[in-house]
Amino acid sequence: MEKDQSKESRLTGRQAYEAMGEPKTILAPMVDHSELAWRILSRRYGAQLCFTPMFHARLFVTDPKYRARMWSTMDGDSKVDRPLVVQFCANDPEYLLKAAKLVEDKCDAIDLNLGCPQGIARKGNYGAFLMEKWDLIHKLIRTLHDNLSIPVTAKIRIYDDWEKSLDYAKMVLDAGAQFITIHGRTREMKGQATGLANWKILKYLRDNLPSDQVFFANGNILYPNDLQRCERETTCDAVMSAEGNLYNPGVFWTESEDKDKQFARVDVMLREYFEIVKQCEGHASRSAMKPHFFKLLHAFLNVHKELRPEIGKTSVHASFDEWEAIVKRVESLVAQIYEQPDIEELDVIVDGPIESWGGSYKKVPYWRCQPYFRTVDGEKQNTRLLKVAGEKELVKSSSTSLENGKRTIDEESADQGNVKRRAVIEENREEQ
Repeated sequence: MEKDQSKESRLTGRQAYEAMGEPKTILAPMVDHSELAWRILSRRYGAQLCFTPMFHARLFVTDPKYRARMWSTMDGDSKVDRPLVVQFCANDPEYLLKAAKLVEDKCDAIDLNLGCPQGIARKGNYGAFLMEKWDLIHKLIRTLHDNLSIPVTAKIRIYDDWEKSLDYAKMVLDAGAQFITIHGRTREMKGQATGLANWKILKYLRDNLPSDQVFFANGNILYPNDLQRCERETTCDAVMSAEGNLYNPGVFWTESEDKDKQFARVDVMLREYFEIVKQCEGHASRSAMKPHFFKLLHAFLNVHKELRPEIGKTSVHASFDEWEAIVKRVESLVAQIYEQPDIEELDVIVDGPIESWGGSYKKVPYWRCQPYFRTVDGEKQNTRLLKVAGEKELVKSSSTSLENGKRTIDEESADQGNVKRRAVIEENREEQ
């Protein structure tokens, strides 16, 4: 009887969204990167709703050690970690339900990952590699919807075929998903083939789904002003960011145009994050620390290359004193930058021209948090032709001549041309 009552009182759809405070900015689920410490940091910089990393449902149920690594008593704490959506990948409804039941009282919704495009998802038969198995997806979602006291949600990717994308979204909603997050890229668009998410498809889906459907958009968020542009162009309820947040938590800051919030100094952000990690319980926040150091400092390390091997050789299990030395080293180097007599002229954010996809790239000083652009065939993504999901044409950047008063991107790229490929390879290797 209690189970039936809990289901009857369960908030659904728009009611559940309103109960969460109608969040507009959402931290995406990122494997090993949206853990507790990062969620706390992101909330401080404007994330109003956070997703956990993707948890493997079967392992979460059957392996106590895995569950202890992924989840601590602080996760889902009402004082520091709500509202919260816990995401699982799964291909077995029974294991998915058992996993969800373990955290049902510590979160606001359970999300099914249908968007992971990585090889491990192909091998494990989950994430975006369920996109050909609609019957299984329907059963996974329906099982949660019929048995949980909290809402079930789903995060999906699109097909190049707009109508198939719409049918897919409708099926997910018919199964019982109360919110739907749609990433405007296809399953094939990942890594160096990432390209641009298609907001036109997102708008089409939004327009052709029920008008009261809670709809989150994901893709192409580089800077804080992209959030409002995405919301306006897609008419979504909220905007999710993954990689944009990962390299700059300030991407969610929309309260003001404060560059110290939107593009924080790396020494300030690193210190704040490090202090949070020291206060967090459990394994996940500590094990993610080194990858987060690399990502927060990615532009800084292209100039201060001597720090890269120092961070790389320091174990995640090393004492906090060893990591403190790295943080202090960064603080010292940035302090020297601000001793320059012309620092006010150097420390500026410069907007580039409006691109054909509607936004613009910014020139951000290397000592401030900023987006990361992959190098593909020796050329940065923000200076090359980009494929748009669901379209045949490539979109060309016009930012190769963007100036910051001192140097252009072309000049900076020339200076760093010898280390681009090596830096990407080393960063990927050191983060493992």
